[in-house]
Amino acid sequence: MQKLISVMLAILFSISGMFGVIFGQPSAQALNFQGVNVSVSSVLAQAEGYKYRNDADKKLEQIGNKIDLNNSSILEFRRLRGFYPTLARKIIQNAPYEKVEDVLEMPDLSESQRERIKQNLNEFVVTEPEGAFVQGQDRINNFVY
Repeated sequence: MQKLISVMLAILFSISGMFGVIFGQPSAQALNFQGVNVSVSSVLAQAEGYKYRNDADKKLEQIGNKIDLNNSSILEFRRLRGFYPTLARKIIQNAPYEKVEDVLEMPDLSESQRERIKQNLNEFVVTEPEGAFVQGQDRINNFVY
């Protein structure tokens, strides 16, 4: 964001320099914006009543460091040994869940898969499905390669 602001300022000063040349005013020779430290997010956050976060950000805040069984993509299961991709796909395809323990009730779950899930129940959370995360089967193939 700071780079964008620096570029915009450089363009603005370049344009104003052209007007100076046209109207007989000398233009600045060099502009250095590396020392400029503008925090747009802090300015926006301080504006009264301003909501900087969208629904996806709110959901991520609810989830924290856990894997949301109703909203997480298949890629997030990679951090758990033995889940990615087969068991993770099975979990996603059987969503939504009302509580974390519901994942143990999936059909066609082998005993080793059930044990693996039991050992990692504390890694999961269940929240309401959020459209930003579940539309169009993006949870299984979100085209992030």
